[in-house]
Amino acid sequence: MAASTSFQKKTRVKIPQISGTKPSLLNSQLLISTGVPSLDNVIGGGLAVGTVLLIEEDTYGSYARLLVKYFVAESVMTRQATLLADLDTDPDSLIQELPAPITDDPAEAMSEGADSGSMKIAWRYQNKPKVQSNQPSGKFGHYYDLTKSMSEETVLSSDVTTLSKHNFTHSLDPCPFMTPHYRKLLQHIHSKIEAGKFSTSQQCDNRRILRIAIHSLGSPLWGESGGVGSDGVSADPSLPRFLYALRSMLRTAYACCLITVPSHLFQDPGFVERLVRLSDTAIRLESFAGSSKEKNPAFKEYHGLLHLRQLPRLNSLISHMPDTLDLAFKLRRKKFTIEMLHLPPELSESASRDQEDPAPRFKPTSLACGGPSSKLDF
Repeated sequence: MAASTSFQKKTRVKIPQISGTKPSLLNSQLLISTGVPSLDNVIGGGLAVGTVLLIEEDTYGSYARLLVKYFVAESVMTRQATLLADLDTDPDSLIQELPAPITDDPAEAMSEGADSGSMKIAWRYQNKPKVQSNQPSGKFGHYYDLTKSMSEETVLSSDVTTLSKHNFTHSLDPCPFMTPHYRKLLQHIHSKIEAGKFSTSQQCDNRRILRIAIHSLGSPLWGESGGVGSDGVSADPSLPRFLYALRSMLRTAYACCLITVPSHLFQDPGFVERLVRLSDTAIRLESFAGSSKEKNPAFKEYHGLLHLRQLPRLNSLISHMPDTLDLAFKLRRKKFTIEMLHLPPELSESASRDQEDPAPRFKPTSLACGGPSSKLDF
């Protein structure tokens, strides 16, 4: 009688095919695009489904608001569901300012030129069926034109739910664990997940991703005082508890969340560190506007610095590490990009030659063979 063993053949995990997603090459985690391809490359190829991306806003909050627009615009283009919460400004105005996608395909333009007679292709390729490579359902990440707004028909045809201050004025019962605004927001998110069948325990024929965008979470309008209680002495853990509950909710759902936090309003650096540790991915935007770096010629090509505060560690012991941590962002007329920070070379006369080129000045010791003071001759 053969002895039984506990060996089991390893089977491949089936990755669901969902519009606007792709599996990660690092850990096979399902990824979605943030709407900014350069940001996707920095954080490991995209934003993992079931995680939280925390963005520490710049001083004026203009660039953080722009990233929210990119995030929502990508959701509209990929036919995914969106939940946008904003108490500082009207979320409907943000929806109306979504950038228009750039749908021009160079390959398609070349084929159109060939049909007009300006370019000829081989005869055996003329009868081949044309493949539309700019379909929103099969493309990961889009490019957008900030000088144009997305059409109203495209926005109205998508599943977008907005939450403004009017949705938080009723049924704000006191809660001993967190402020009523955070508790109410968790209820809205849970209801959206259950109603749209985004939970992993629910069966759905046409699976989609729920994108949650929360703008300026932790501002005074959310009832936040920077982690300090109403008495000014005790601590208020409402915001960390909200992030903890949000992450546990997203872990069992086909959803992801982008949160912008005005961390410059918080006086306690330790409180900001707690928020970073309770998120999966965290970045900080440092704008040059109003600072001494704005007139520094070394940063004249950029509008601010991008600091990587935390990268996700999903199904692995270590996180993805980009090629460099010296990153800067630039806002051009039509697009927002994140680039490697290139500083000008140091050309001052007081620069030490030992730091510039030490190899040519290496002098052999007196015991070197064939040297002027060597006693060894060959």
